[in-house]
Amino acid sequence: MGFMEDAKETAKAVGEKIQDAWEDTTDRVGDKVDEMKADADVKKAEAERDSVKTRNEIKEDLRDS
Repeated sequence: MGFMEDAKETAKAVGEKIQDAWEDTTDRVGDKVDEMKADADVKKAEAERDSVKTRNEIKEDLRDS
């Protein structure tokens, strides 16, 4: 009977470690996705800023002409 109980406890411990590893992995993947979305948002904002700056410079040049 002791052998079976030890085997059950070992299996339970292994299952918990696998579950913890899975949760850690999914958290890391989620963090990476969030990071990539944030980088994309920054690039979009920078492109929009550059577009507005260029448009304003062109308008200013037309006013001066």
